[in-house]
Amino acid sequence: MMDGVRRVVVGVDGSVGSLQALRRAVTEARMRAVPLVAVIAWSAPGGEVAYRRTLDVQLKQLWEQGAWERLARAWDEALGGIPQDVDVQQMAVRADAGKALVCIANDESDLLVVGAGRRNLLRRALIPSVPRYCAAHAQCPVLLVPPTTLARQMHHGVLPRLLRRRRAVNHLVGG
Repeated sequence: MMDGVRRVVVGVDGSVGSLQALRRAVTEARMRAVPLVAVIAWSAPGGEVAYRRTLDVQLKQLWEQGAWERLARAWDEALGGIPQDVDVQQMAVRADAGKALVCIANDESDLLVVGAGRRNLLRRALIPSVPRYCAAHAQCPVLLVPPTTLARQMHHGVLPRLLRRRRAVNHLVGG
């Protein structure tokens, strides 16, 4: 593995892929005895324009609080809580996820960990890939954590088969 890592930075959004990345980041931080920075990037419903137009300070605080709650829930779902044997720092930033992670993991001695979950064609077309952005723009090593076996099975397993069957039946009956 890599030596000389000063800290591990991990992107968290609550998805299955990010939970897997969070678990791996904890392992990397433990193994190297370095701090772990868990980052959740968030935006207001309606994006930055909606955030800037909203004058209600309490509403803005509520949006940020929601991000902190998603981060806490991710810790609980991934590991049953924040591990006590790792120096953990947490950040909730209002920004694009890829740009925020690259900005925070800004030293060549950082290790950036992100989930590399599977994406369908529509999702690829509509939503920029955070792992791809990080791999292309980071100044530090980037560890892309692949989806779990269960996630891969779900992607190629029963649900996609059922959807294909439904499309075939609809086609046959003229639907």
